[in-house]
Amino acid sequence: MTNAKLVKTYHWQGRDDTEDGQNGLRWHQIVDTQPQTTSCALLGFECDLGVASNKGRVGAVKGPNAIRKTLANFAWHADCGLHDRGNIVAGTHLAEAQTHYAQQIAKSLNEHAFVIGLGGGHEIAWGSYQGLVQHLAKDPTKKIAIINFDAHFDLRNPSLGASSGTPFRQISEYCQTHNREFHYACLGVAESSNTSALFTYAKQSQTRYLLDIDCNLNAAKQLLEPMLTAVDELYVTVCLDAFPASVAPGVSAPSALGISVEFVIKMLHWIAKSQDVFDFNWQLTDIAEMNPHFDIDNRTAKLAARLVYEVVNSKFAI
Repeated sequence: MTNAKLVKTYHWQGRDDTEDGQNGLRWHQIVDTQPQTTSCALLGFECDLGVASNKGRVGAVKGPNAIRKTLANFAWHADCGLHDRGNIVAGTHLAEAQTHYAQQIAKSLNEHAFVIGLGGGHEIAWGSYQGLVQHLAKDPTKKIAIINFDAHFDLRNPSLGASSGTPFRQISEYCQTHNREFHYACLGVAESSNTSALFTYAKQSQTRYLLDIDCNLNAAKQLLEPMLTAVDELYVTVCLDAFPASVAPGVSAPSALGISVEFVIKMLHWIAKSQDVFDFNWQLTDIAEMNPHFDIDNRTAKLAARLVYEVVNSKFAI
């Protein structure tokens, strides 16, 4: 297959607690059933072409449905509709797959949905950003910020080919070309996994970052607050390799140290609460690098699903 396409074939199923009525509903019973004004849309990106180009462990192409399978049995506690838009199934051309994914992201955002991308390699980020830009095309003056929870900057030079390690460099170069400000913060950077060249480019591009050993709530808030006060739109992306290998073994590049799950969850809720404080709009996030092939006891899938759950609840808590 050479052409990327949208596929809607996943069948949600799980436990049924009929004795509890509406108070016993789970995600598989909510998805695509509530015609509410406010809604959350799930869109999968079945692709690890960028991981392969980055010389990583492939297998993330199966990530989206592994996350859905775990989400299915989670208890439902949000006040919104939930829609599954299916998966963009990549062919053999990464750029084409990202373009198709971006188009579906823009379509979902245009329909007033909060969108969560399910990866897939972190090449998902370039597609997500393109989709947000397309959605904002009628008002190109709006400033976009990116918060990335990741052990890697993913600022590699794409001149020899785009990969899962290049998306934020691609975004930076796009911003330069289109006279946009580049607002990017990376939380959880492992010094041992990023070369001096990457730290140099991070400095040149005014990338904000925290090393993994420095990640705590106060430090993160102090780092992010100036950026959030200066922008209109926020895109949040979580790379599962930000977490310790013992917690997230099913990734392309497992971390020796990593950051805590509790830190990320608390930050996600803080970000949601900060929208009114700093006057920005958060309507797009994604989870990257879910690789079922290397997972152990579904640890990584459970973590990815819990992060999706926390994002939805932070935005649409009852």
